[in-house]
Amino acid sequence: MISKATIDQVFEAARVEEVIGDFVQLKKSGTNYKGLSPFSEERSPSFMVSPVKQIWKDFSSGKGGTAISFLMEHEHFTYPEAIKYLAKKYNIEIEETEQSNEAKEQANERESMYLVSEFASRHFQKVLYKTDKGQAIGLSYFKERGFTDETIKSFNLGYALDEWQAFTDEALKKGYKLEFLEKTGLTIVKGEKRFDRFKGRVMFPIQSMSGRVLGFGGRILSQDKKAAKYLNSPESDLYHKSKILYGIYHAKQSIAKEDNCYLVEGYTDVIQFHQTGIKNVVASSGTALTPEQIRLINRLTKNITVLFDGDAAGIRASLRGIDLILEQGLNVKVCAFPDGEDPDSFAKQNTFDELNKYLKENAKDFIAYKASLLMEEAQNDPVKKAGLIRDMVNSISKIPDRIQKEIYVQECARIMDISEEVLFSTLAQIGKKELQDANKHIKQEQKAFDVVKHKTPVKKVDVQFILERKIIELLLLYGNKTEDFEDLVLKEAEDGNLVLEPVVQKTKVYEKIYLDLQEDEMEFSNASFKTLYYTIVDALNQNPEFTIDSFVNRLESDMASDITSILMDDERYNLHNWESKNIFPKGKEQSVAQLVSETILSLRCFLIDQKVSDFKSETQDVSGEYKAILEDVLNYSNLKMLLSRKLNRVL
Repeated sequence: MISKATIDQVFEAARVEEVIGDFVQLKKSGTNYKGLSPFSEERSPSFMVSPVKQIWKDFSSGKGGTAISFLMEHEHFTYPEAIKYLAKKYNIEIEETEQSNEAKEQANERESMYLVSEFASRHFQKVLYKTDKGQAIGLSYFKERGFTDETIKSFNLGYALDEWQAFTDEALKKGYKLEFLEKTGLTIVKGEKRFDRFKGRVMFPIQSMSGRVLGFGGRILSQDKKAAKYLNSPESDLYHKSKILYGIYHAKQSIAKEDNCYLVEGYTDVIQFHQTGIKNVVASSGTALTPEQIRLINRLTKNITVLFDGDAAGIRASLRGIDLILEQGLNVKVCAFPDGEDPDSFAKQNTFDELNKYLKENAKDFIAYKASLLMEEAQNDPVKKAGLIRDMVNSISKIPDRIQKEIYVQECARIMDISEEVLFSTLAQIGKKELQDANKHIKQEQKAFDVVKHKTPVKKVDVQFILERKIIELLLLYGNKTEDFEDLVLKEAEDGNLVLEPVVQKTKVYEKIYLDLQEDEMEFSNASFKTLYYTIVDALNQNPEFTIDSFVNRLESDMASDITSILMDDERYNLHNWESKNIFPKGKEQSVAQLVSETILSLRCFLIDQKVSDFKSETQDVSGEYKAILEDVLNYSNLKMLLSRKLNRVL
């Protein structure tokens, strides 16, 4: 168990914008920050973070909450794991207790797999440094590659002994279950036999964006031609090769800071670059680039520079991924190294300044690079040149932005010495074919269904829901604020007539709301709002130092999510950046008392209308009480007129 004092210390230290900024590129937007949703595919930002309220809201997926809930949603942490992660981030000491065998058995399957993977990473590091074979074989290999001790420890590199079940035996001895050793792929089970998957290999742990170990890559050091040079963990609940980028944990902050990501192929490419000083680099780990991997980068930057090996095969393989990057709306540059060089070897032979200079001078726009590369093959062959132009136009067609697409057409026309009209015509043909294919697919799907035309009913606005929601919002934002509330009170004038006179009363917002609702005996119709209302009023009454972040952090996840949705709903309009259009909306804090009074009065009026409507229904069924009901209707109508005068508008 983590002590309450430690949890309070974590809550006090953690800043939601700093925590989320490690995973999502955030840009200032007024008093808030905005960015692309990490939970859905989008090109326009709908993800908002409020440093003042210490909460976040993703309008595309509907998710929201605190720094803790973000880690639980994004990284699939349990609550204690999220606390531990933040404690580590903010250098807060936290009491760690060794898990008992009983606790390990109670852990869910996914968490058990994480525990096994993290144990394996520590074990392989220990073998590398603490055993004779580890030092003689594994450590020697890393030193030959030019890796320093600092780099080896930073990337948690390790070594698996060249023995059939050395790791498996150690894991079982420590209390880890064979079931999870097998599910993570660390152990191969065949009947009664057990084998270490990575025996005799140097180990590269593959980490998530938050640093959790998802799987491993292992390189064999023996000359066994039958064995694969590199071996990865098999697909599992934790490890999905197509959704992971090696080095993303070490690179994420640098990628966001530099607003560029270098993309390489192998583990050692990443490590060598990092050691040289270029840290905004990740690897696709030898797999063909996937949309999921590109979207992972897209959370941090819009700019990718693909680094090619000097050999032709490496260049060809990397070129195939460019169209995929363009489709995702990212900007692509490419950079090739001299013949016989790869990112690893080139970084090893050059200083930071030399490497940085080479990358900046040789990174070319993908169109210019593709043209220069393929023109060498085409030379004076018109047929090959025509094929090259079609290939380039096909790449341009993948770009979603129309302005960018047109600029690339102009650039292509200049480089290839061909008219823009021809290129635009070819582009239109590609677009027409894609449209025809899409329509054909839609028609095929439609044939499978009987289409029934029906009129879509107009969704009725739930006025009471909106007003009750607004009351919760006012309590959260301004509950502890003291305001001058002006009310119109009926008083008898000298001539004996009743008149409305203004009376100003200084009181706290939550007290004003509570007393007004109690006076009218108004109850919330929405069960969730009712629970929230009494929870908030109670918290405001008991804690004079009430703050939204401390309050939300202590709520159940469902209630915290409801509150986040209410508080951040208005922020979606900030996404439009009205100020840039010379439109300056009036802030709610400028007229809190008026807003509170109008909201309560509007709810009263709505409930009066509802009551009158109920009375009218009763007159159709109860003729004997008709006169009494009419009197009630008249009384309520008079009350509504009074409220109309208070609101200073016709109701």
